[in-house]
Amino acid sequence: MKVSVFTFLRNGAKLGYPFIESIRSALPLADEYVVALGPSDPDEGDRTRQLLAALNEPKIRIVESVWNEGMRVAGFVYGQQKMLAQSQCNGDWAFYLEADEVLHENDLDKIYSSMQRHLARPSVEALVFDYVHFFGSQHWQAISPGWYRRAPRIIRNTIRTVACDGLFWNVVVNNQTLRWPRAALTDAKVYHYGHVRPIGAMNAKQHSVERYWNKTPQNFSRYQIDPQAVRPFTGSHPDVMGRWLTERADDGWRPDLDHEPSPRERRHRLAMKIERALGIDLSRKHFKLVSSA
Repeated sequence: MKVSVFTFLRNGAKLGYPFIESIRSALPLADEYVVALGPSDPDEGDRTRQLLAALNEPKIRIVESVWNEGMRVAGFVYGQQKMLAQSQCNGDWAFYLEADEVLHENDLDKIYSSMQRHLARPSVEALVFDYVHFFGSQHWQAISPGWYRRAPRIIRNTIRTVACDGLFWNVVVNNQTLRWPRAALTDAKVYHYGHVRPIGAMNAKQHSVERYWNKTPQNFSRYQIDPQAVRPFTGSHPDVMGRWLTERADDGWRPDLDHEPSPRERRHRLAMKIERALGIDLSRKHFKLVSSA
């Protein structure tokens, strides 16, 4: 069994992504690690490339990429970059990990065993992870159904797939139809740190990426969320994140109990009440579960 891990990057250092920690967390599973590296902004320089080179890791293969600056629809340029990186993967499985997503060392054996177990089962096209979305600081976790709680991050590399918005895959059927991949659970987690970066890095991100959603960038000044949509995180962080969390993450945030929920947040409050009453999960699923193990 050969495993290709892949991602795409642009201005990773400038935008405060823990991309080195992300890569290090998945390297033990990888036979190759493909990085589609886009052009840097002038104030970024070669910092991302230099940090990648400093890993001195023979598994990493950098693919130079060009971004379509005219593509301003629904973040599709992210899907283009994801598909470009995936197209360079040679493994039986293609494992997509975003630059702010990290694996826990305690889950590596589970992930590898899941890939081995399902390799000879063509009915399983993808493998799904549980998500831990941190918000505001490393001490708080987003829990509302507005955040995807599970997502496929490993795809069988012999089926036709597209990733229209970058995050999720669609399987192509007969050149006419798209469907979610048929998937099995890994019983492992992805730790998502995108919303604990310093305010300056988040503001830089807003001004760098909002144009790809055809939006006018807005200044980012503070983390805001419905206090009912978060809870304290009581687990352990991946070991590779220790230094980043100490030196680079925003750590002083607390939920604002006077926060006025938006209409969307009110809908999520109602959804959480229904979930608790009926014991169901109303978060969006971007896969069809065909095996729970």
